[in-house]
Amino acid sequence: MPKLPASRHVRGSLFVEYVRMIRRRKNVDWEGILPPADLVYVWQQIRPNDWYPMATFERLGIAILDHLDGASLDAVRLWGRFSAQQFVGGQDTLIVDREPVESLMRLRVMRSTLFDFPAFDVPMLTDGHARVSVTYHMSPRAEEAACHQTLGFCEGVVSLAGGANVRAEFRHRAWLGDSRTVFDLEWAHGA
Repeated sequence: MPKLPASRHVRGSLFVEYVRMIRRRKNVDWEGILPPADLVYVWQQIRPNDWYPMATFERLGIAILDHLDGASLDAVRLWGRFSAQQFVGGQDTLIVDREPVESLMRLRVMRSTLFDFPAFDVPMLTDGHARVSVTYHMSPRAEEAACHQTLGFCEGVVSLAGGANVRAEFRHRAWLGDSRTVFDLEWAHGA
């Protein structure tokens, strides 16, 4: 397993989504929930191309799960699908129409622009099937949520690229003690 950098980072284009969720909920006492070091990021402008601490990203994600109504793992997965649509709006080279395989290959290449460590990979990719490996190196609860979000995001990418009847299933789960999380994606050709 490759050695991780001492501090891991996530690109602002992903980080900003957590910040927006927190800012929208003005009825939650975030100052009483999040440490001051994390609040600095919540109240500042997030720049899409800057790097932000993965540890803060993890704590924001857990705070969202704990304090936003309806925040379940199913909701996180659906949000992942929705966020793929939002993300593609700023990345016009990610989706290739009627080419889910090419779109997933582009996502695999794009990974290094989103995380400064190997957060996920697509080690197996054929027509109609992909295997995705995910390792964020977070606490079990945060890892589980992040993996559900990633699964939903990949489902969204395949759907946007024209895949139909997209199905995904976890094979291994890091939050339950496996060395990494692995899920399979399957799809049919769209019309």
